[in-house]
Amino acid sequence: MTKLWQKATGSKKEVEQFTIGRDPEFDSLLAPFDVLGSMAHAKMLAKIGLLTQEENEILQKGLKEIYFEIEQGQFSIAEGVEDVHSQVEFLLTERFGEVGKKLHSGRSRNDQVLVDLKLYYRAAIRELVEDTQELFNQLISLSEKHKKDLMPGYTHTQLAMPSSFGLWFGSFAEGLTEDLGLLKAAFDLSNKNPLGSAAGYGSSFPLDRTMTTTLLGFEDMHHNVINAQNSRGKTERTLAFAMAGIAATLNRLATDVCLFMNQHFAFISFPDDLTTGSSIMPHKKNPDVFELIRSKTNQIQGIPTTVSYMLTNMSTGYHRDLQLMKEEIFPGIDTLKSCLNMTTFMLKSIKVRENILDEVFYKHVFSVEVVNELVLKGVPFRDAYKQVGLDIEADNFTPDQKHLNHTHEGSIGNLGTAEIQKKMEKATGTFDFGKIDTAFAQLLK
Repeated sequence: MTKLWQKATGSKKEVEQFTIGRDPEFDSLLAPFDVLGSMAHAKMLAKIGLLTQEENEILQKGLKEIYFEIEQGQFSIAEGVEDVHSQVEFLLTERFGEVGKKLHSGRSRNDQVLVDLKLYYRAAIRELVEDTQELFNQLISLSEKHKKDLMPGYTHTQLAMPSSFGLWFGSFAEGLTEDLGLLKAAFDLSNKNPLGSAAGYGSSFPLDRTMTTTLLGFEDMHHNVINAQNSRGKTERTLAFAMAGIAATLNRLATDVCLFMNQHFAFISFPDDLTTGSSIMPHKKNPDVFELIRSKTNQIQGIPTTVSYMLTNMSTGYHRDLQLMKEEIFPGIDTLKSCLNMTTFMLKSIKVRENILDEVFYKHVFSVEVVNELVLKGVPFRDAYKQVGLDIEADNFTPDQKHLNHTHEGSIGNLGTAEIQKKMEKATGTFDFGKIDTAFAQLLK
């Protein structure tokens, strides 16, 4: 295998295979970002005199060609080439000669990988934000549509108080706005430029790190070069917790759906072509999609623990251990996106059963309503509670199951939909994706 860092002797095949692991699989995802990072680095090298203007123009032309080859699916890492960084440099050298060998001046594979990862995570977070917003919109629409459709609420999985489908759908919508707060923290860490930190201790070249920060649309840089390298792992751990937060919201929704589809509840249903059957039981309509979402989101919630263990007892500076985090984070991102998209897709076809609380079976969920009515008439709360309890024990409890009067913010009669929508607008507005688009457009024009 050809390696950029190789001198005279090579590694044994067994060592190569073990240390490379799944990196080639993930490098294809990093390829466009590796090229963008190299374009910014070349421009900076020209500014400080390590490249001539002509050399920079040649590299910019070559890197743009490679970028669009990647976009068109015409790029691959050749057999025997170690990684995407090597492939890009070899292509430049093969096509344009010695100038391709000058591109690596002033950087290490450490900060090259780091900037690739930061750019990839920024793009992935953007997709997660967009997918989360689409699910949010679907939940808000369902919340408004079904705000008058009552259902029982549960505590300890026991019948508790009246709720509504509007309240239920809306709870997940607002939960997603809160989940984006964690994702913003991950975005902020991903949006800091590590380029110029080299192997973690800077460079004797007069690198202009402010310039590459601007060229790549970063909001800020990791100023301390050791901290820049130490951000690898910290960024992944923060992103893992953010992903786990969204996954936890989806998990609770999926669990509720599986429960409410059960025939003993029969609160909701889906078209036959969105459920699965049994090989021997003709009546079955299984919630396989939501069962898989439930399990996949549990897997995602395990990623922070795995990443945290990987970082345990790790001293300052780069360690090869960090490579393995890609095996957790990259598939986790894809899984979370698929779970978000499938949840949205399924909810577009959900059917809600009406008039559930009209059934006598659910009369006890109105016990608090009756207690509160007595209190409003002047009966002390403890006496009202005892009176209703005795009526229930004697089977003399006959509440009015059709009229509820909940008016406070966030209750059945006042869902606060507009306020929750403002929360989502505020949460998504904190992500400045436009600055990134502008920077990349400038690089590629």
